[in-house]
Amino acid sequence: MDATRTDPDYLYAVLRATIEAGATTVNIPDTVGYTNPTEFKALIEGILENVENIDQAVISVHCHDDLGMAVANSLAAVEAGARQVEGCINGLGERAGNAAIEEVIMGLKTRADYYGLRVDTEPGDINATSRLVADIFGFPVQYNKAIVGRNAFRHSSGIHQDAFIKERTTFEIMEPETVGWRGEALVLGKLSGRAGLRSRLADLGYRLSDEEMDTTFVAFKDLADQKKEVTDRDLEALMSEQHRFSDVERSYRVKSVAVVAGDVNTPSATITLIAPDGLERVNSSEGTGPVDAVCNAIDGMVDEEIELTEFAVNSVTEGIDALGEVTIRVRGADGNIYAGRGSSTDIVVASAKAYVNAINRVLAMAGDIATEQTQEV
Repeated sequence: MDATRTDPDYLYAVLRATIEAGATTVNIPDTVGYTNPTEFKALIEGILENVENIDQAVISVHCHDDLGMAVANSLAAVEAGARQVEGCINGLGERAGNAAIEEVIMGLKTRADYYGLRVDTEPGDINATSRLVADIFGFPVQYNKAIVGRNAFRHSSGIHQDAFIKERTTFEIMEPETVGWRGEALVLGKLSGRAGLRSRLADLGYRLSDEEMDTTFVAFKDLADQKKEVTDRDLEALMSEQHRFSDVERSYRVKSVAVVAGDVNTPSATITLIAPDGLERVNSSEGTGPVDAVCNAIDGMVDEEIELTEFAVNSVTEGIDALGEVTIRVRGADGNIYAGRGSSTDIVVASAKAYVNAINRVLAMAGDIATEQTQEV
């Protein structure tokens, strides 16, 4: 622990002893993100010079991002001789997070001319993996995030655009397709059929059985009736929505949402849920706003102590008919935090879906809903 603030001689002694005891990998962690690239590189070099049996083990590093240098420190360690890097997709982790492993991978691949190393990963899966992790844990990726952010390969400056059109490499050091970003999206609409939808989903990495396709096609048609165009990002949100329904074998589902809101009437909501037993439950409630009313109505049908701790709305696509995605975090009776997400062209409906999704996770962890697999987030 905390190797970067440990007395070097003591660190060397510990490493010698662990390797003598049989360790084949020794980890040098910057537990609180304290070091900088110059210091960390020197520390790794010192280990290589002063630990006599270090050639019998692989040096691994584990960097945190408290000062925003986790990736830089990891790459400096690799330059010094480390051959294993620990990190997390999207940089998730304790406090400010761990080294963003996708940035480490692409740093080594893009600058292979400098590092002279091979990384045995498939970078084409990076973008899809990033979105999957963001969906599971309910932490949206910031737009300007390196490699996987929505703006990572967008060029808005006039000079940049002109140069990009003339010679792509002028302002693009890696091709977006390399990390799984697609070019111009094929737009689907309400007249699109199953074949077109299945083909596009396959391009995005989704392989559906006939039964799954039946359910997804119905949801796609509902979405296409609400939007003029259904883009790749809409489809990814749709598939995420379908996953939320399937990850719990028997769960609550939102059937319908009716709200009254505004500054004239007291906000109220009537919610119809499909309960785990397959029966419909209906409840109405008031609140300080339409979302509060929706949550209160759902609380009245679900016998579970739940506290809403966070509510966030993000636009999946642009335009007046944009698909909105709501992320909700709740604290269960066990004190743990659970995330739920829902998407719809109606933010209130998306809020209901997100709240129910979070409740399903709470109940699944409590053993009140039969599950194929459960995930605490």
